[in-house]
Amino acid sequence: MSEKVCDHHESDRRKIARRKPRFTLQDATIFNLNVSAPNVISTTVQVTVNSRNPNSKIGIYYDRMNVYATYHNQQITYYTVIPRRLPGHKDVNVWSPFIYGNNVPVAPYNGVALGQDKSNGAISLTIKINGRVRWKVGSFISGRYHLHITCPAYIPLGNSKNTGIVIGNAVKYQLSQSCSVNV
Repeated sequence: MSEKVCDHHESDRRKIARRKPRFTLQDATIFNLNVSAPNVISTTVQVTVNSRNPNSKIGIYYDRMNVYATYHNQQITYYTVIPRRLPGHKDVNVWSPFIYGNNVPVAPYNGVALGQDKSNGAISLTIKINGRVRWKVGSFISGRYHLHITCPAYIPLGNSKNTGIVIGNAVKYQLSQSCSVNV
């Protein structure tokens, strides 16, 4: 059988791909990362994420954006709302939300894995942002599209390659990692 390909739908996908915003996870400040039992995790992290509108003719509305952290594909923090914004053309926005979860139950193997990762000196978290986006061209504003951003955060903890900066009772790690963006 042959696959039917519609040229007009393919061109729509290319247009969306060209006007996607770019996201970067700049840093993560860890205030608390604790495994109190094999299946209970408490986390308090402040992340700094920036978005860049690469297009000089299209504005982007960010609507209902939520950020949270996952560990081994399991959510370990609650949703934190990011304020709505309309960046201008070629603008850069910076958000620094606190994401936290107190005594969040997780699969027992994730609690054990987190304890092992901490003793090994590095933790791989994933910072996720979900929301809706609209594009503005002139006075026209498009409908809403789902926006899914995934930012890997490989954080070295307590080893000789530790690049963290101690800030009071927290440690800040400079990450500057690109995020994947799906619209």
